[in-house]
Amino acid sequence: MAVRAVRGAVQLERDEAGHMDEQVAALLTAILERNGLTGDDLISIWFTATPDLHSDFPAAAARKLGITDVPLICAQELDIEGAMPRVVRVLAHIESDRPRAEISHVYLGAAAALRKDIAQ
Repeated sequence: MAVRAVRGAVQLERDEAGHMDEQVAALLTAILERNGLTGDDLISIWFTATPDLHSDFPAAAARKLGITDVPLICAQELDIEGAMPRVVRVLAHIESDRPRAEISHVYLGAAAALRKDIAQ
């Protein structure tokens, strides 16, 4: 089994804890489903959030989704002028037999504009 990385992002409509929970859960669910993964395939997940998000930790949504025995960490995204606001990004390390080229990176909604080259 190989170690692979999966990227993803979602733009929130507003900085509200319940909304963040819903959107991060949707992102993680899509990452798992599109890559044929279960929670047992997860090694670790890095979350970043743009500096305008203060309502909650994105990792809290993962815990509520049932991802309880996987190391998670949150960090603040760089504050770059003109960057898309209210974005949560994910970098998940997984175990998978899929070749790197077959990993589905998931960019939901407006966040698809961040990586048109790999968004599926």
